[in-house]
Amino acid sequence: MDAVWLGRLRWRRRGAWLWPAFVAATLADAAIGHWLPATGDAESAIGAGVVALFLNLIAVILLSRPAAALLRRHRPDLPVIVARDYGGTTAITAVTLAIAAAGLIHHASVMSDRAAQHDAVTRAQAFIGARAPAEFRRHVLYVSTFAIQPGRIYRECVPSATTPRTYCVIVDESRPFASSVRFSGYEPNALFGEGVN
Repeated sequence: MDAVWLGRLRWRRRGAWLWPAFVAATLADAAIGHWLPATGDAESAIGAGVVALFLNLIAVILLSRPAAALLRRHRPDLPVIVARDYGGTTAITAVTLAIAAAGLIHHASVMSDRAAQHDAVTRAQAFIGARAPAEFRRHVLYVSTFAIQPGRIYRECVPSATTPRTYCVIVDESRPFASSVRFSGYEPNALFGEGVN
């Protein structure tokens, strides 16, 4: 009797990793999703946590049984409950790796877009500082940006020092510096954005 009980305890200790791993992975996934969002520029920790919880639950529900069956083909000595535990733990580990990979891939895109936007502002300031009327050149540091095509085409506006008007330019990052900026009117980006959206 003691040998059976000790055997079960040994398997239980080896196979009882699913729910502690589930909690740890959900917290880790929430942190990863917050710091490296897979979409957009930012994700709240709570939102990332809800997504992580949902993905981990789906992974356990849908993948733990097939993973356990696959594992038991190679290790028929494993009890079913232990194999399911291992399968579920493997599934949530895969979810964590997928969230991290998606975040890292998207982060590179976000950083590229930010660099392009910074370059667009620099080009716009150079153009406005050289060609705009004096009332706009005085405020060349106060640039409002609207991304028409993120990473490539931006509309940059600066306010007038004396009137409520703005001086706007379109910056096309794909063109050479000398021909990448052109005048785009006096309509502020707030109104321009309403027309686009």
